[in-house]
Amino acid sequence: MRDLRTALTWVVEGTALCRLAIDGLDATSYGAPSLLPGWTRGHVVAHLAGNAEAIGNLLHWARTGEPTPMYSSPEQRGATIESGAALPGDRLTAWFEQSAQALVESMAALTEQQWQAEVVTAQGRTVPASETPWMRGREVMVHAVDLGTGVRFADLPEAFLAELRDDILAKRGRDVVPAVHGSPAEVTAYLAGRPFTGVTTPDGAPAEPLAPWL
Repeated sequence: MRDLRTALTWVVEGTALCRLAIDGLDATSYGAPSLLPGWTRGHVVAHLAGNAEAIGNLLHWARTGEPTPMYSSPEQRGATIESGAALPGDRLTAWFEQSAQALVESMAALTEQQWQAEVVTAQGRTVPASETPWMRGREVMVHAVDLGTGVRFADLPEAFLAELRDDILAKRGRDVVPAVHGSPAEVTAYLAGRPFTGVTTPDGAPAEPLAPWL
């Protein structure tokens, strides 16, 4: 089971992987397809930047007690991603960097008591603020792979992959996802609905792809 310190470490490590994946991307590269159907790399990075600001809203809520939702509406979230994806490459990269840094600083400023304050996610779940580092860690780790510039699930920390598998199975439903065999990294990719290799059912047949999660 992850603790707060571990989740905060995954935020830092995942952000570094995103920087590695983004490094050197220009407008043409940002316009290329990501591994997520219908999204370019620019969409993924705009989503990550907007997500950093959205989670920052939850930290503001925890710090001040003032309810500040992640997004004003699903439409606002979508519009922010679309407009961000259309930014010039250097501006999009700068937005990612600035929003990620501001989020790390906000997390570092929270007290132990504030980490226990209840906030409400975009999905309507009431959680302690201490859940937000895991929420962000998932985003930066998985989407670093989605950018399709060389980062793989095999590059992610083993403990993170184990936690992610448990999280996905809990949300998808353990009785819905079929049992499969494969390396831990590739099974995680399969469960997340991402491209995978070497994952099979118990009878040796290739596993059928799942819809993208996250």
